[in-house]
Order: sequence, then C-alpha cells, then structure tokens
Amino acid sequence: MAGKAGSEHPFTPPAEREAAGPPGTKISIPALLPQGPAKKWLEQRRAALRPWATFADQRRFGKPRNVGEVCQRLARNVEYFQSNYVLVFLGLVLYCLITSPLLLVALAVFFGACYLIYLRTQQSRLVLFGRELSTAHQYGLAGGVSFPFFWLAGAGSAVFWVLGATLVVIGSHAAFHELESGEADELQMEPV
Repeated sequence: MAGKAGSEHPFTPPAEREAAGPPGTKISIPALLPQGPAKKWLEQRRAALRPWATFADQRRFGKPRNVGEVCQRLARNVEYFQSNYVLVFLGLVLYCLITSPLLLVALAVFFGACYLIYLRTQQSRLVLFGRELSTAHQYGLAGGVSFPFFWLAGAGSAVFWVLGATLVVIGSHAAFHELESGEADELQMEPV
C-alpha cells in the first residue's frame, strides 16, 4: 500500500477507495451504483437525512391550533424531513413485500425474466416470429409474462395499501410535529 499507511484496507476495490475520500469518512453510496442522476439523488437524500431522535421526539408533537398552522406544519415538515419520509416509505414497501410471499414470487419471476433477457442480449439478439425484438420490447414481454403473477399476488392492492399507509403516517407526523419557534415565523400565511 503506497501512500497513506493504514488508511485503506488491502482488499478495498479502487472505485471504493476513490469514493471514500479522506481517511475516516464513510462511503455515502455503494460503488456498485453507476454514476448518474439516481446516484446523485441518493447522495442528496442521504446528506439531507435528519437525526431520527429529532424526527421521533415525542415532546415535539402537539395539536395544531388551526387549519393555517396545520398547513404550515405540513409544508415545513415535508420539506425538512423529506429524506426521513422517503425512508419511511421504503420501510412500508419492504414490510408489504415481506408480509406477502406471493408478491415476492411475482417479483422473482419478473426480475428472473429480466436477468434472462440481459444474459440473452449479451450473447445475441432475440428473434421472435422472424422479427428482431429491441431490448425495450423484450422487457415489455417480461412484464407481460409477469403480469398474471402480479395480478394473482394482489400487487394492485399492495400498491394502494403502501400509498395509503404512507399518506397516513407521513401526514400525521407532518401535521402534529411542532415547528421550531424561528421556523413558524418564516412561514406566516396571510389571513383570507
């Protein structure tokens, strides 16, 4: 190991060593993600993540005085805790997947079909009825093959359950989590 002694693990891939930055810092996003908008978005969400102690502090919850205060709290808390709310949403999605084995089977069929398409396109083009299918058409075919599995697994109801539960959990938190005294002054709404 040339350079900094003891700062890098001998088995750390070069991409991770470059992403790690100075010694002692954590890698924010795994090096497996390709560079691009998704990785940038994930890095921004991680940087904006608020402490969970602040997020769940029971002393900061209270009943709003009026509808105007509810609107203020909703607007400010959704902005302030946006990254935390994304993780709450992902947690609800994960809960829904874990508690629905048929949905896991449907996802396995879909991702298995996509993986087979990926392997097939590495070797040669797929020809069906004398016509060469583009990659987009192949993934559409994988979705079409997987659709009955998603339908049998109740994926539609799972999606609406996750959306409803997310709205209730996040809406309740945002409406009842009190603003800092300085934050409330920033968002004064004019009476109508």
